[in-house]
Amino acid sequence: MNRVNPKVDGLLRKATKWQEEFETLRQIVLAAPLAEELKWGQACYTSEGRNVVLIHGFKEYCALLFFKGALLKDPKHILIQQTKNVQSARQIRFANVREIAEMKPILKAYIQEAIAVEKSGLKVKLKKTSDFKVPEEFKNKLDENPSLKKAFAALTPGRQRGYIFYFSAAKQSKTREARIEKFMLQILKGKGLDD
Repeated sequence: MNRVNPKVDGLLRKATKWQEEFETLRQIVLAAPLAEELKWGQACYTSEGRNVVLIHGFKEYCALLFFKGALLKDPKHILIQQTKNVQSARQIRFANVREIAEMKPILKAYIQEAIAVEKSGLKVKLKKTSDFKVPEEFKNKLDENPSLKKAFAALTPGRQRGYIFYFSAAKQSKTREARIEKFMLQILKGKGLDD
């Protein structure tokens, strides 16, 4: 079960940044009873086919991402919510291999807890799309255009959230309106932001 996955070997060989950090995190994770897979172009570790932890890198840091991190106790207060819209996953971030080595026992404990959470069947209580604030500019467009309102209501909750987040991210009303105009036809076609 703890054998390395050749696809992950290939990924790590190609890494131009964080290669040593990725390999160190990999060895820590592989000490746990998890299967190593390649998902979303990242090293992902599963328990009975369910995602538990993922290793990924960014410009300023690399991270160990816990899929149900919101359910972990986090006694060391080291779990980070990537953005305010991320509901379940949490990261532990690293700037170098020394930080990883110093945290090895803590990381092992967090990984064991994440496995226990997954095996217990616990689920993160996710917000419904209706719980998110819809920008005023988009509310107005939906009220003015019944076809748009109907098309938006027919989208999957994930697609609806994608649009709400994207429209809301703009700081200026003018930018929000421009984004809404740009994607109205796509919404009317029943497509998501990235379709």
